[in-house]
Amino acid sequence: MSGQHRAQPNNKQGRCGYLEAHLPLPAVIFLGRLEAEAASTDSAPAMIEATAAAAAAIAACSSIPLPFTTKASPLQRSRVPRPRRLRLPASPFRQPRSAFAACPPASRLRPRASVSASAATSKDYEASRYAPLTVNQLVLPVQFTDGNGEVELRLDIQKLGIESSKDVFVDVDDTSLLIRAKSDGTLRTLMNVQTLFDRIKSSETIWFIDEDQLVVNLKKVEQELKWPDIDESWESLTAGITQLLTGISVHIVGDSTDINEAVAKEIAEGIGYLPVCTSELLESATEKSIDTWVASEGEDPVADAESVVLESLSSHVRTVVATLGGKQGAASRFDRWQYLHSGFTVWLSVSDASDEATAREEARRSVSSGSVAYAKADVVVKLGGWDPEYTRAVAQGCLVALKQLTLADKKLAGKKSLYIRLGCRGDWPNIEPPGWDPDSDAPPTNV
Repeated sequence: MSGQHRAQPNNKQGRCGYLEAHLPLPAVIFLGRLEAEAASTDSAPAMIEATAAAAAAIAACSSIPLPFTTKASPLQRSRVPRPRRLRLPASPFRQPRSAFAACPPASRLRPRASVSASAATSKDYEASRYAPLTVNQLVLPVQFTDGNGEVELRLDIQKLGIESSKDVFVDVDDTSLLIRAKSDGTLRTLMNVQTLFDRIKSSETIWFIDEDQLVVNLKKVEQELKWPDIDESWESLTAGITQLLTGISVHIVGDSTDINEAVAKEIAEGIGYLPVCTSELLESATEKSIDTWVASEGEDPVADAESVVLESLSSHVRTVVATLGGKQGAASRFDRWQYLHSGFTVWLSVSDASDEATAREEARRSVSSGSVAYAKADVVVKLGGWDPEYTRAVAQGCLVALKQLTLADKKLAGKKSLYIRLGCRGDWPNIEPPGWDPDSDAPPTNV
């Protein structure tokens, strides 16, 4: 059989979206439309948008270690009135799952120019996974490996009876992969990955046949990003997102407490973080429900108390915090975001938008007008309605948005780390130097 081949580029537009850097406020990354796997066709699809905060770059941020141990000065502490001090239980944090720990250094993938009977050169990969592929009731072994700046697929095509490399067709673009082969006179689809785990350099894709295996080499755009699998699935996102979050917690905000809690628990279970619901902590401390509290004392004391909880949680790592929804929630108030900025904040917004473009414009108006406190969030997830069956789809959309956010600004996690270490003084995103007094009348230096 003949030697290596260049894959044919696919001219369709990629699904990853684009970065609109012309906005003076946060930049917008449009990620597309999601559908729940188990949801009925009558349910409205979920639509998501991510906003990357336009923070000033701080070169030393990314080197700050975890976990965080902060001790804020009296001037740095929250000025939120405290109805009572809440005691939070100690959190037995679990180590996040990682498919890439304790792996040997990788060597560069070198596809051979021709196929011979000699043994292939041994390769050392950072990650490797085997999975069967069923084509026309034939089970084909598939090996996926992640190496140094490249990923490789090996498909066992012996059972297909392919006689020539001319019978194999590999079509790629920056975000998708389609592999087809002609077997017994019929063109069959061997693999159709509509969304790769991350972008590739499609023009540098190489494929060749090595004895009974079809080998496809893909060059990664983000060479240091480890791919748990070839596609952007729930399993690969939950395994791969922790390398980007670097232990920083995730805060879920929005008008519905129930939606916030459902999505937060789904994300926490998936990525191995600790789920925390501020409603449960408040009700445990006060021994009464949130509704009863609001009915007897109003919304302000509840929002103040949740701010105290968020202050206590701000130095914790590897948590997914579900906040209160509605006016009784701290996140709905502009002056209560001091400690929410210690984590990656995700705004779950149920929208009446009829399509993606309308939802995107709606999110942009909220951010630009500054009329909604939730617009301070790092990520906005627009939902075309809500059904509990969509919980995983929405959670997956949050992870997709967080992945795009952290890849767009690789120093963002380090900035969050620095903000926490300096005591969450309320100077996000333009972090002031150590010793800065938030109560001082002196103008800030980072403007």
